[in-house]
Amino acid sequence: MTTTTQDPNRALWEARARGQQTPAWETLATEPGDVAVEAIAAPAGLWLRPPNALAGPAILAIHGGGFVGGSAAIHRRMFGHLARAAGVSTFAVEYGLTPEHVFPSQLDTVTAAYRWLLTSESGPIAIAGDSCGATLAVGLAARARDEDLPMPASLLLLSAWTDLEADGTTYDTGSDPFFTRELVRGLAAGYLAGADPRDPLAAPLHADLHGLPPTYLQAGAEESLLDDSRELARRMREADVEVRLDEFPGQVHTFQMAAGNTAVADEAVGKAGSWLRSTLVR
Repeated sequence: MTTTTQDPNRALWEARARGQQTPAWETLATEPGDVAVEAIAAPAGLWLRPPNALAGPAILAIHGGGFVGGSAAIHRRMFGHLARAAGVSTFAVEYGLTPEHVFPSQLDTVTAAYRWLLTSESGPIAIAGDSCGATLAVGLAARARDEDLPMPASLLLLSAWTDLEADGTTYDTGSDPFFTRELVRGLAAGYLAGADPRDPLAAPLHADLHGLPPTYLQAGAEESLLDDSRELARRMREADVEVRLDEFPGQVHTFQMAAGNTAVADEAVGKAGSWLRSTLVR
């Protein structure tokens, strides 16, 4: 239920730009009702099971946070709302953060979680990720194709980070209060630790996109990384991937984190959940 007409997501990024660490990121969303939470030790993460979940299909959810923050716990509420909207059990995977863990450690971790789901679940698997979680989602799909693993049914990419060189023109045109080129390039440098920012498994814009599954991108129309989604969608179409991109007016990075508290986040999560379900139930 939407409880505010304010934009708590923009307010959070404005606070971060001032160096403030409150409010906590996870408090943007409301608690998703009736979603059962089960902690898993190996692979580390959280099962989020909505009431009357479909038997078989699953969603592998990969959190964002620039590889320096975020976690399955921080993203639990938002991914719980997504699980409810899809009616599908969702596994939010945990992975290591920089500087202790760098590329390709995070990709290895989410790949191991995907392999585990392939052996433990009986139905198709979709992959969802926000920001750098979307970076990993595309890398995971490309790796699955190249390693002859069963392909995911679909990819849901929220405020995707696809260009680790931060060359998009929307850094100069939007009203994003936090994500500057300098900041994003710094996050990329920490993740890459000397690796090529155009490595196809690190940067989705430089991946071979042929053969990837249907993909749905959502982005805020005011976010600095908007061109990351636009350019990935363009290149996916060139590679004959079925792709959809929705841009939400007035919104900045990862606005879906306010699920349950803003109408636009609820709309986006609802659309995403319905689309995921359509790709998992044929």
